[in-house]
Amino acid sequence: MGRLAVVTGGTRGIGRAISERLAKAGYRVAAVYAGNDAAARECARQDGISCYKWDVADFDACQAGVARIEDELGAVDIVVNNAGITRDGTMKRMTPEAWQKVINVNLGGCFNMAKAVWNGMLERRFGRIVNIGSINGQAGQYGQVNYAAAKSGIHGFTKALAQEGAAHGITVNAIAPGYIDTDMVAAVPPHVLEKIVARIPVGRLGRADEIARGVEFLVSDNAGFITGSTLSINGGQHMY
Repeated sequence: MGRLAVVTGGTRGIGRAISERLAKAGYRVAAVYAGNDAAARECARQDGISCYKWDVADFDACQAGVARIEDELGAVDIVVNNAGITRDGTMKRMTPEAWQKVINVNLGGCFNMAKAVWNGMLERRFGRIVNIGSINGQAGQYGQVNYAAAKSGIHGFTKALAQEGAAHGITVNAIAPGYIDTDMVAAVPPHVLEKIVARIPVGRLGRADEIARGVEFLVSDNAGFITGSTLSINGGQHMY
């Protein structure tokens, strides 16, 4: 029986690509989502992936959700913290609510999910945690102080937690995607998107499956000597 992976934000966009690739690679996959029931039903129907609904910003919901997954599917070996939202705005216009919501989901969700599985991973002396950061957490982005702060925090969280897990068979790594051809990027006005692509040395947006392949490697046994690292997949846009 394959190892069990939990992918948050796992029914759409980059998360869906990660869920699909891990399932095809022989892992058992549980995809966590927050609100889009139609996308979850499609993910379950097309890929046979078990889908669970809760808000990763809610600590108690993460504890209960992971307990349910383990009761139904078995011990969690892998967590991919992919769930994320944006609430963009300049400092002048950003509300405390927009700041806190992004921090709670994007960064708090990493803590909540890691906390829910950590003791089990320590006991079994095996675990893989991959946190999805962002190029904007490395380089910053105008109008995204909340998002950039949360994603930058993910990179620091990854390095610190990796030190705790290293002697116990647990690796903790991050991936920092650049601009990927997802619904979120598709919502960017065309004239703005053209300027973004012009700054990417390879001359195109990334594909969600290119991020998923990075995750597949980092959760594998072949990556057992890699921990505390951030893999930048951004077409050369930011060399960090």
